[in-house]
Amino acid sequence: MHSSLTVQNVFSAWLGNEDIGFIEHHLRRTSLTILIHSALPLGYYVGMCVAAPEKNLIYIYQVSDSWRVFLSLSVSLQLGSWVLVMYWYCCHWHNHPISRTLTAHAQLPYSSPGHVAASINREFRRIDKVVAGVPGARVIVTDSWIMKVTTYHIYTALQSDCHVTVTESRQHQLSPDLTSPIEILTLRVESINPAVRPFNISLNSADYTDFRVKLRAPIRTSPNVVIHQTISELFLETFRAQVELNQRYKLPNGQEVEPCIGCMQVPASTKLVRLCQTAGMDNESECQPCFCRPMWCLFCLGRWFASRQDQQRLETWLSSKVPCPTCRAKFCILDVCMVH
Repeated sequence: MHSSLTVQNVFSAWLGNEDIGFIEHHLRRTSLTILIHSALPLGYYVGMCVAAPEKNLIYIYQVSDSWRVFLSLSVSLQLGSWVLVMYWYCCHWHNHPISRTLTAHAQLPYSSPGHVAASINREFRRIDKVVAGVPGARVIVTDSWIMKVTTYHIYTALQSDCHVTVTESRQHQLSPDLTSPIEILTLRVESINPAVRPFNISLNSADYTDFRVKLRAPIRTSPNVVIHQTISELFLETFRAQVELNQRYKLPNGQEVEPCIGCMQVPASTKLVRLCQTAGMDNESECQPCFCRPMWCLFCLGRWFASRQDQQRLETWLSSKVPCPTCRAKFCILDVCMVH
């Protein structure tokens, strides 16, 4: 698998590891991106000197006024970018837009921008963060922060200080092979901290569920916005309803319920018990006994079940069999028992 030609990939050695120092990585990345992008007009001019020698662009005093103005602006843009980035660097990045964003959050419980950066770095290293969106407008949700990572900036909001509003819903039919259109939601993140600028984020509706589960801030929906359920969400409702009808599993005495290893947010609430034979199904069922203790909540197990389905054969989802996410023993929906 080949890496794409991006600033992060080409200059990864200098930028550092995002997982180790998230803020430091993006201070360098945004600065380097400005330098590279500001060099594109000048690079275009140099390229034209080589590609179109008949224009005599290499002889500056012989070119037309429009080309001379273009060259002057290109050189000025490049020099101005270098001066700006060197100013940020010599001031230890304190005046960088990202640093100013951190300064806006430098109030209790964070006493300084450095403490804000340390909190974001620490939470970004955790595996339970939610990351969604496209590379140029990535959305990251950690335990305390909502962030939007763009080409030149990082927008941040403290979850305890903000509220989120779904302002728009758009559907796109990207491919005739898809069973349903792609729905893109636009959300407005606003903070009660007047120093924090509000910002918009865009999410695929398939990622909205993860976002909503991780988010602790309240979510409102504008009156004119309708969020359509995805096929997976509709299936999860049916999955939940069927499991509620199944036989319950009683925990042995002394056994404690541990957090779900899928989301680490709620206690594990399901146990796989081979019951499909007793439910009157074929005696030669492919389902197998599962000896795992309760490790998954109903929501995570349902999402695992849905993720293993053929997206083009919706009619087979409820009757299909999938491997246990832990031990790989096959089970069907009739084998999923709620723990009590």
